[in-house]
Amino acid sequence: MSDTKHKKTPESLRSHRWYGAQDLRAFGHRSRTMQMELDREDFVGKPVIGIVNTWSEINPCHTHLRARAENVKRGVWQAGGFPVELPAITLAETIQKPTTMMYRNLLAMETEELLRSYPIDGAVLLGGCDKTTPALVMGATSMNLPTIFLPAGPMLTARWRGQTLGSGSDQWKFWDERRMGNITEEEHREVEASIARSPGTCMTMGTASTMATICEALGVSLPGASSIPAPDSGHGRMAAQCGKRIVEMVWEDLKIRDILTPAAFQNAATTLMTNGGSTNAVIHLVAMAGRAGVNLVLDDFNQVSARTPVLANIRPVGNTYLMEDFHYAGGLPALLREIQDLLHLEALNCNGKTLGENISSAKIWNDDVIRRRDNPVKTDGGLVVLRGNLAPDGAVLKTGAMDQRFLQHTGRALVFDSYDHMMDLIDRDDLDVCEDSVLVLRNAGPLGGPGMPEWGMMPIPRKLLKQGVRDMVRISDARMSGTSYGTCVLHVSPESWIGGPLALIQTGDTIRLDANAKTLDVLLSDETLAERRKHWKQPEERFPRGYGKLVMAHIQQADKGCDFDFLMGTDPVPEPEIH
Repeated sequence: MSDTKHKKTPESLRSHRWYGAQDLRAFGHRSRTMQMELDREDFVGKPVIGIVNTWSEINPCHTHLRARAENVKRGVWQAGGFPVELPAITLAETIQKPTTMMYRNLLAMETEELLRSYPIDGAVLLGGCDKTTPALVMGATSMNLPTIFLPAGPMLTARWRGQTLGSGSDQWKFWDERRMGNITEEEHREVEASIARSPGTCMTMGTASTMATICEALGVSLPGASSIPAPDSGHGRMAAQCGKRIVEMVWEDLKIRDILTPAAFQNAATTLMTNGGSTNAVIHLVAMAGRAGVNLVLDDFNQVSARTPVLANIRPVGNTYLMEDFHYAGGLPALLREIQDLLHLEALNCNGKTLGENISSAKIWNDDVIRRRDNPVKTDGGLVVLRGNLAPDGAVLKTGAMDQRFLQHTGRALVFDSYDHMMDLIDRDDLDVCEDSVLVLRNAGPLGGPGMPEWGMMPIPRKLLKQGVRDMVRISDARMSGTSYGTCVLHVSPESWIGGPLALIQTGDTIRLDANAKTLDVLLSDETLAERRKHWKQPEERFPRGYGKLVMAHIQQADKGCDFDFLMGTDPVPEPEIH
């Protein structure tokens, strides 16, 4: 990189306040850093790069991130920077309870404060498991330093008895097969041992891969980073490239909010749609935009969906392929070049080039994995936002991963007051339910869950499974896994816990879903709903203290991205005084 690009001098680095001054405190900072077997020349006058690492032995998606941190450090050293690894809380989607979504904002706060309270000039963020990605980016956006996000990468494709398995998607399928007695316990154990065969995130286009591709489309990941399989040697090389590039970004003073423009978020929403990505991304994108000062609202997603075809033939919206196939078919750059007329090509990437420049030479190597415009998986986006008297502030439906005969459906509600209530009844042979029924789950939203767990893909009642039913309409204020499928109306807002209309529904009410008209209604008069509201009671406070109490006091509804109300916006926070 030419020195003409430098906007920073060693004396103008943020870390200079810690290391460059000639006073008592700087003496202590330098001497204590030298205590770690470093020479003064290793860190004084060099960009200090914080490597925020969410590695943990409890997070299977991130088991390789210790090694990736070392790859990043190598790149930082080579570029003349000083790397420091900063461990942060991990959000292990498959293990942490009640849900990682409850802790997304905690990791965002930790990321922001790590970067603020230490002498950090630029950051490389290491993560990938679903809520980790938006949390890291949200925190870094609020701090607004030069930043690169390195996705953890998808795991390798799974195999079992000649079948290709997709994480999550086949988990639900085989669980239903076991519930019906179609496979044995031993066979189910074999599937358990086969479905996740390497480090990395889900290899379907679930939330992890959706958010990784969104970060690349936003410009906060280097081109091609979003789909490299976690065990691939190219992933380690990409980590080193992140280390080299972040040092250049510090000298150039290219901050994350310089990249996260309204155009970048429009590109991200378009990427979500053409990938047939996770419904969770709607919540995360709204929250991420809020940290960047960009006004992204639910209705924007309908506009983008209407003009964007699904071209990524990746499960669960696609029928066959997984993320490893997507990567070797050309990855996101090839996909975005195919829809370049729908993108803001002038948007900037963290590599210093525009999106148009970065995708100009990309090629599709397998056009069944990454479809051409004249042969889409679906002619419009994979999800829509619904509104109506049941969801006045919006709900989300993944139309690309459902039985299309339910796009317009009217049915009798069967209401469950909680997840436990549902699980107590769902496998009863005398359950009063039929294929046309509409399953309703409430008290599963941001406050009711708490944390809005992935309960929205309610299981099909066992008596219907035995009849061959594999999909039906389900409605909740919960989320669902990005790896899942089915006619699941999600994120109903406002949620039932605070008295949203979902709280007033009774078993036997008639509900009408019209995905084409983008409406969701219960066929009751306003007067009836108002009368029922008179008898509704607010649930009692559930957390007497601690982080849970903070969540209950400050988390916003799904249509606002579930961020804490005091974290949104771009109002500057003072730099720490050094005394």
